[in-house]
Amino acid sequence: MCAPANDNGKHVHEEVKAAGFDICAEELESIVEGHDVKKLKFHGGVDGIARKLHTCTTNGLSSDNKLLNHRQEVFGTNKFDKAQVGIFLVFVLEALQDMTLMILAVCAFVSLIVGIVMEGWPEGARDGLGIVASILLGVFVTATIDYRQALQFRDFNKEKKTSIQVIRNGNRQEMPIYDLLPGDIVHLSIGDQVPADGLFLSGFSVSIDGSSLSGESEPVLVNEGNPFLLSGTKFVNGSCKMLITTVGMRTKWGKLMATLSKGGDDEIPLQLKLNGVATFIGKTGLAFAVVTFAVLVQGLFTRKLLEGTHWSWSEDDALEMLEFFSVAVTIVVVAMKNDKALVRHLAACETMGSATSICGDKTGTLTTNRTTVVKACICMNVKDVDRQNTGSSFSSGIPDSAVKLLLQSIFNYCGGEVMVNKEGKVEILISPTEPALLEFGLFLDQGERQASKLIKVEPFNSTKKRIDVVLELPEGGLRAHTKGASEIILAACDKVINSNGEVVPLDEATNDHLNATINQFASEALQTLCLAYMELENGFAPNDPIPLFGYTCIGIVGFKDLVRPGVKESLSISGSTGVTVRMDIAGKKEAEESTDVIIRGRSVYKKIQKFVQFQLTVNVVALIVNFSLACLIGNAPFTAVQLLWVNMIMDTLGALALPAEPPTDELMKRSPVGRRGNFIRNVMWRNIVGQSLFQFMVIWYLQVKGKALFQLNGTDSDSDPILNSLIFNSFVFCQALLWKSSFFELS
Repeated sequence: MCAPANDNGKHVHEEVKAAGFDICAEELESIVEGHDVKKLKFHGGVDGIARKLHTCTTNGLSSDNKLLNHRQEVFGTNKFDKAQVGIFLVFVLEALQDMTLMILAVCAFVSLIVGIVMEGWPEGARDGLGIVASILLGVFVTATIDYRQALQFRDFNKEKKTSIQVIRNGNRQEMPIYDLLPGDIVHLSIGDQVPADGLFLSGFSVSIDGSSLSGESEPVLVNEGNPFLLSGTKFVNGSCKMLITTVGMRTKWGKLMATLSKGGDDEIPLQLKLNGVATFIGKTGLAFAVVTFAVLVQGLFTRKLLEGTHWSWSEDDALEMLEFFSVAVTIVVVAMKNDKALVRHLAACETMGSATSICGDKTGTLTTNRTTVVKACICMNVKDVDRQNTGSSFSSGIPDSAVKLLLQSIFNYCGGEVMVNKEGKVEILISPTEPALLEFGLFLDQGERQASKLIKVEPFNSTKKRIDVVLELPEGGLRAHTKGASEIILAACDKVINSNGEVVPLDEATNDHLNATINQFASEALQTLCLAYMELENGFAPNDPIPLFGYTCIGIVGFKDLVRPGVKESLSISGSTGVTVRMDIAGKKEAEESTDVIIRGRSVYKKIQKFVQFQLTVNVVALIVNFSLACLIGNAPFTAVQLLWVNMIMDTLGALALPAEPPTDELMKRSPVGRRGNFIRNVMWRNIVGQSLFQFMVIWYLQVKGKALFQLNGTDSDSDPILNSLIFNSFVFCQALLWKSSFFELS
């Protein structure tokens, strides 16, 4: 109830007192997170905490923005601190910390010094400046990609809105959880996640799954004796009103997130596979680099030995040795490059792409969640519900006593609530399980709403498939109502209300008639619900279990919820690819968030495969060409600068091109990839080997026949640079054709 705050404000900070509150955030945090019953009693229990927070457990907080902003300044907001997106320079500095780029920078520095000393400026600086230019371009492209991704993830997180039912100014309304403040009164029910730390006010049969915080999956009962509710836990049963006491980073969940954000990321199976591929490429590249350098140096020594100049070394010889070293180092760099620009948060992508099950409630997920009662069997009479007529026309022919029992069963207790909104209009706030039933009740009459006092409620769950409630009637006496799955409720009945409004025994013929009605409704693609009641003539205590049998059947209703477009095809495709769809209510929210993400996860996995396949192909061609020609003719056709541009092609441009490919429905026809599944598939090896052989033959032919083919006459010093440039450009065009080739596809 609403009451003025008391002035028993011990241990309250002066600034909190000055703000007009009688309890500080630290004290609230200590009480709830520490489950401190002694402190809670010291402050007058839950009602005492509400008074000290200057809130009303019935009407909630005032919606006055000035008062809300004042409260926010004192207690904080319900938002978690996240890493801020740094300025662009930060991403540039991060990109420069790559070890391979540091090696290239040293190589460029040495090349500049030696080149300028030997050949002067600017001729001697060409190779060194070329390496510097490729490094800077790679750094700025990588930094740009990372910076844009950081901005996109920030914007994506801003767009994620989770709403909850809150009472403010006496009106129950939906609002984002990020707007919650200490003193807010929220409504929670089965399947909801607790949005902040707080205290249980009132409710029925509440049990919480706290495994996200404690790791213990055993549900914990929450009631007046144990009123503590922690952010991040989930309702597995029951419903209640909750008083918010602690928000944001002060909550148990906020502290856990802060701790986790400081830790390192565990390697996931996909990362382990990529690390294996990277290790293989690196070792292979190192071996090729050493052998290539040795072959080139051996060729130089052999030539000088034949010329008789092996004891005489010129500046040109030193530059040639430097070029050999640069080529070898660049081969290692190209092979070892560990680009991070392709995708962030591989764990989420792999998890969704490799999912084998989707857990979700069919209501609102597979269906449109716009249910309506279209038929009802009340007092043994089956009637169509015609919305064009009034509720009284439907009620004609049904005894008033039966209509009263029906309305009482509908409104006391359902999974939702009928309230008047700010505009004065009647609004239904409800969980997805009973919208049709409440609308049906409003269609008939709403006079029975709040007419009886609730003594005990056992809410619906997916195990028992029924709601049980005990009422204290205005005229005296106790009555139990139950509603739920038709077969279960009908089996709990031994009496029925006949067409005259009389309670008669449920004999075999009547039972068969009702079962036939249920089957008839089901054959018309209608969901059914049975309603029943029981007079508790022997009394009832709140701690007593609600009876399971001995009820009187009121009637059966049939309602329709249309299947969403494409559901049938999606389920068929999911089944054919090893993905099982399960109808578990506790997984509904996760299913709504993740069902569409599976195809994106598979898309990312395929793109990573395609990217690695592209890298391997380019690597193999570049390494084999340089190695084989160095062995056969004593000269490497690709210079260090050219190999760096190859690195730019296969890393940066490949990473830029892949995200531009949208996901396709064809991805759902692929089976999920398990932890031990091969990352490089047989078709990928076929593509790599086939494309490598094709490109090698093209480049080899140009090296052997290129001068004659392009009519490059003159000395070798004049024609070789032109030929090498033609070979390099042909190699680049091969990569462009490789990327667009249908032969390169993974399927």
